[in-house]
Amino acid sequence: MKYSARRIPVLLLAAILLFAMVSCSNPGNQASETYEFSLAHFFPGTHPAETEFIKGWAERINSATDGRVTITSYPGGTLLGADAIYNGVVEGVADMGLSCFSYTRGRFPVLEVFELPGIIYDNSKSASEVAWEGIKQLNPEEVQDTKLLMVIATGPGDLFTTVPVRTLEDMSGLEIRATGLSAKTIGALGGIPVGMPQSDAYEALSKGIVKGNLSPVEVLKGWKHAEVTDYLTKTPFLYNTLFFVTMNLEKWNSLPGEIQRIIVETTEAFHEEVGIGLWDRQNDEGLSFAVDEQGMEVIDLSQEEAARWIEKVSPIQDEYQSVLSSLGIEEDVLGLVKSLADKYNDIY
Repeated sequence: MKYSARRIPVLLLAAILLFAMVSCSNPGNQASETYEFSLAHFFPGTHPAETEFIKGWAERINSATDGRVTITSYPGGTLLGADAIYNGVVEGVADMGLSCFSYTRGRFPVLEVFELPGIIYDNSKSASEVAWEGIKQLNPEEVQDTKLLMVIATGPGDLFTTVPVRTLEDMSGLEIRATGLSAKTIGALGGIPVGMPQSDAYEALSKGIVKGNLSPVEVLKGWKHAEVTDYLTKTPFLYNTLFFVTMNLEKWNSLPGEIQRIIVETTEAFHEEVGIGLWDRQNDEGLSFAVDEQGMEVIDLSQEEAARWIEKVSPIQDEYQSVLSSLGIEEDVLGLVKSLADKYNDIY
């Protein structure tokens, strides 16, 4: 067949258009696809959890994927309340979420081990490493309904109050804001636990609804609680809280394998470089703000007095073991966490 010179450009154009259509319809041609995700959390927009942690991580992900993945943060509970974030991610209300496991008590029975009183973490670096390594080893069923991307911890927390707490007797009948396992801890010490998210504690303290808070020291500055409390009792054996960053499982599974790999690798690096030490830096700043600027009195328990407190909360560990047994979990979860705590306390 002979083709005129006039028909050749027409055929060439048709071939180009056909190639373009095939290329666009080819599932393998995903290099140009972009992905946008929402992330819900309860911290104020000025808090380092937003400005350093979430925004820093989102920027790393965006850069590592050459701009293909964009994460938009919704701080201050504007998209989901603190206690609704995990289930909100499961249901797809938000694509991603940052919150505390302890805000939905009973929802994560295995993970309560990392917040048990009587286990001492020297700092947030140690506590975060213990939590993340421990969760990877345990791989509990309770977190399989989302893609868990990162877990960090506050490390040791203290008791700050509007009245002095110098002995165990001073705890009797004292209303203390506490969530999750901390509520049980306060009850064991003779106090009255009052459950509420951190975002509600300032008003509750200022109005006398509660007389204290069991939390990491960072809230004295980050949430301005030093303005409404006067005393800080050092109780590093009572507290540790885990924060998760997780993603809707359907959204995660819809991503190309290469994008998933980049997100995992970038997140692991960010966890080590920024995440694990986030609360240490905030705790130091919080303590300085409370003492130097607000005149808060720091109370150190004697070794003998601290031993009395630890004895009161020690049955909570035994109760935890019973709960795991009732769930058919015979693995020595508590032993694993104690050994990891020893390991990372030596490192950090």
